[in-house]
Amino acid sequence: MRVKGGPRGHLRHKKVLKFTKGQRGTRHFLFKRANEAMLKSMWYATRDRRVRKRDLRRLWIARINAAARLNGISYSRLIAAMKKANINLNRKMLADLAVRDPQAFAVVVTQALK
Repeated sequence: MRVKGGPRGHLRHKKVLKFTKGQRGTRHFLFKRANEAMLKSMWYATRDRRVRKRDLRRLWIARINAAARLNGISYSRLIAAMKKANINLNRKMLADLAVRDPQAFAVVVTQALK
């Protein structure tokens, strides 16, 4: 005897189709194609949460480097000097300082170089 899934299967199909609303072609109204699209999109979302962290760190480093060079020092020398001077600011906060408050960033650079 064949088992079709009943109300639970129907609800699962509806959930998948609701998730893929807005997709092109058959990906939003055929269950099999919608399920493939949903699985792929969830895989991308999981992967890209990690990639976003990498991208933001690269952005912060680029901003810190640009601001550091305006203060006459390279990024790597600045980070080494900050570690030696025991200044514990992470790259996110340093980049934020560099963009929003260049004078405060210059003070951090001078403190690191002392």
